[in-house]
Amino acid sequence: MSTPAPWVRTRLRTAPLAALLTAALALTVVFLSAALPRAQDRGADDALRSYLRTAGPAANGLQVTSAIPRAADGAYRLDVTAGQLTETVSPLLPLDPSGPVYGRRGTQPRSLGDPSLTRPDGVPPEIAVQYQHGANDHLRLTSGQWPGAAAEGEPTPIAVSEATAETLGLRLGTVYAGGRSVLDRTGPPPAQQVRVVGLYTVDDPADPFWAEIGCALKACLNLTPSSGPGDPPEQYWYAVALAGPEATGQVATWGHGAEDYWRLPVRVDTLRADRLKQTSYDLASVMTGPVAVRMTTALGRNNVRITSQLRTLIDHARQRQGAIDSLAELGPAGAAGVATVVLCLAAALGTERRTAELRLLLARGAGIRGIFRRLLGESALTVLPPAALGALLAFTLLPTPRWLPAAVAAASVTLLALLAFPVRAAVLLRERADRARSGRRRLMGELAVLATTVAAVTQVARRGVAPAGEGVDPLLVAAPLLLALTGALLLARLQPALIGLLARWAARRPGAIGFLGLARAARGSGGPRSRPSVLPLLALVLAVTCGAIGATVLSSVADRRTAVARYNIGADAQVAAPLGSALPDAFVTAAGRLPGVQTAAPIWIMDDVAMAVSVGRSIRVNVVVADPVAYAKIAEAAGRGRFDPALLAGGAPGQPLPALVSSDLPEGDFTLRLGAGEAVPIHTAGFVDGTPALNGAVGVNVLLPLGPATDLLPRFGGPAKWLAVGPVDDARLHALTQQYLGPAATDTKPGHVARTVTGEAAALGNDPLQASAERMFWVAVGATALFALLSVLLTLLRAGPERAATLARLRTMGLRPRQGLALILAEALPQTLVAALGGALTAVCGVLLLGPAIDLGPLVGAATTTGLRLTASPILQQALGLALLAALAVLAETAVTARRQITTELRAGDNR
Repeated sequence: MSTPAPWVRTRLRTAPLAALLTAALALTVVFLSAALPRAQDRGADDALRSYLRTAGPAANGLQVTSAIPRAADGAYRLDVTAGQLTETVSPLLPLDPSGPVYGRRGTQPRSLGDPSLTRPDGVPPEIAVQYQHGANDHLRLTSGQWPGAAAEGEPTPIAVSEATAETLGLRLGTVYAGGRSVLDRTGPPPAQQVRVVGLYTVDDPADPFWAEIGCALKACLNLTPSSGPGDPPEQYWYAVALAGPEATGQVATWGHGAEDYWRLPVRVDTLRADRLKQTSYDLASVMTGPVAVRMTTALGRNNVRITSQLRTLIDHARQRQGAIDSLAELGPAGAAGVATVVLCLAAALGTERRTAELRLLLARGAGIRGIFRRLLGESALTVLPPAALGALLAFTLLPTPRWLPAAVAAASVTLLALLAFPVRAAVLLRERADRARSGRRRLMGELAVLATTVAAVTQVARRGVAPAGEGVDPLLVAAPLLLALTGALLLARLQPALIGLLARWAARRPGAIGFLGLARAARGSGGPRSRPSVLPLLALVLAVTCGAIGATVLSSVADRRTAVARYNIGADAQVAAPLGSALPDAFVTAAGRLPGVQTAAPIWIMDDVAMAVSVGRSIRVNVVVADPVAYAKIAEAAGRGRFDPALLAGGAPGQPLPALVSSDLPEGDFTLRLGAGEAVPIHTAGFVDGTPALNGAVGVNVLLPLGPATDLLPRFGGPAKWLAVGPVDDARLHALTQQYLGPAATDTKPGHVARTVTGEAAALGNDPLQASAERMFWVAVGATALFALLSVLLTLLRAGPERAATLARLRTMGLRPRQGLALILAEALPQTLVAALGGALTAVCGVLLLGPAIDLGPLVGAATTTGLRLTASPILQQALGLALLAALAVLAETAVTARRQITTELRAGDNR
């Protein structure tokens, strides 16, 4: 008696290509489903760490300070306390292996009265003496020796950097007497002295060890405090000198007292974006909670204070992450929706291919449960191994500590791919209801989808997006998918009628190819009684809708960044002269000739001008003088301080100058008091709030026309700013300012400031979190397009056998190959174009309905009250791009179908 062949092996040998395609689809879908969450986690973690690194090492740790103990062994007590702090904090927070940075610093510096030292503005330099544990391991002595102990009454030995010695004029081996600090102007200074015994240099100034005492590497230029209008601040040099561990007692003597400090750097590379809430709780416990109480008690020190900027940074990072999460999930949600449709479409294709076989088995006595188990075995063999390989690839290629979301996504997709075909076949075999009942069920389902969509969109539009910090807003993510589903269902209802109209129009045209193709498209290509399936439409509509909405988000973000940058600058380009100087005429002329400059104007500015508003009453105002025509164009482009230049016309000699003033002033005549008390009468010609040249200026602004106010220009000393409208190249403008104005301003050196809209917009978008969200969106768009393309190919394969048989029969009637190509295109392309058009219209509806509720501020990088703005370009790009991909797929499949032989299709016993 022969043993029956195993079912699964037999079926796989019968259709190896179908099994191979199923395995490839499972591998691709599972890999992408596991890769997207892991890529999002990696992007969020990288953005968090980059954000924390930008804050600097001094902010990424715990700062602990205390009063100095009375014991003489100060350096030893510092070491012991550092060990206690590390032991207490390390179980909660990941500390950097470089170890804590600690030492003793004086409360105040002392001035050095030696007249040979450098004195900007006549103020003597100041030196602060500080001991930092292990400093000699992070520097290199170039002269002298490392400071040691000092006998009672002897000068304190110190070491300073070579740069500090050169800047201040300090000499090796010289004793300097300490005087009263700039911040302590009362009382006689105690007699204290220091001796410079060593000079050093640092090979790595960016070493976190020096984060809190940067002035130990080079002298810093400080300003004295100003006590009033007649006492302007003066510049003086400030530097930190290092002492050895034996001189911790002299640190307090020199510094009018001292404090011990410890900085415990947190290893930010181990922090994770998904655990920020717990990290914030741990920091709070260490700073003010039970751990802080236990730590301050165990230290045995007085006046212990624990502070950290890291918790503020982490809380801010949580808010930024929560605000961007909902927008960042739009792309992956669209990809997931299209992938689900593709899997269902593949299951429908497999079921239709084997419908006759399954019904025959059922007629011969096989049970539905038995058939389901056998089909499940087939799916398990073709789905589970490639799904496991796809998940393994995702976990290997994208390593990240967080594995649960990716594992859940991969398991869900694997389960769907495993059950889609057996469940679809079981449902098909169980169908016993007539077409009318099936149509009623479909209508009720469509109405339920419509009601759900209306409720979701209405709720999002009414309440807006969920507040920042509450995680992903499910309604905002689901609303575009529901809109796309509703649009696809509506298109599935309308498509036969629309294409039928085209078919009737083609019937009146010469030739039968167009009519035949359109007629087949109107009734569906699955057979003579079939109707168009909603799944291919849904895949394309979902892809176009989600891609177009995401592209609109990015386009709106770019536009808002440009608008914010232009508003902040006051124009498309701005150059501000260094403080207390003016822009040379040669620069103004050369800048006006730069490529892209459409309108440019030099601006004269005088701040803090007295203006008499009534008898015995005056206010301080900011006076701006500019050409009214050019300045009006600049204000219009900047969106701030718009005015009609005709208001500033006139101003005859002897008459008050026409002026535009802030709206909080009454209309009338006023008098400006310029330098030396010169009186300039003005007349209010109009009101304007804000002006492009003075963004953020405090007080009332007065705008005067250049022509009538020409005689006043010598009082202003030259133009203070240059503004321009037009696409000015950022690099060229900076090169020109470097040529005429010298080095630009930095954090430590004064100079000119050159800004363009391009540079400012790039600075607003220079955020790793924003870049990660945008990058993830484009990855999701690519995955969505891939799945949509697969849906088109599956649809073509679904109709391929019946279409090939039709072409073969028509070839026997004289159909030429070129006409066969035209027939396939006439049948397939209308559905693709209708789906692309429907997706574009659905995206338009989504932007109009959901756009006002979306806050783009986190992605823009600045606060903004404007939501999504409907623009045609991003929507058309997504629709046309996907339609082009689908058309190319149709052409490729057509080329393959056209090569099939008539004898192959018209074989004996063909039942098509």
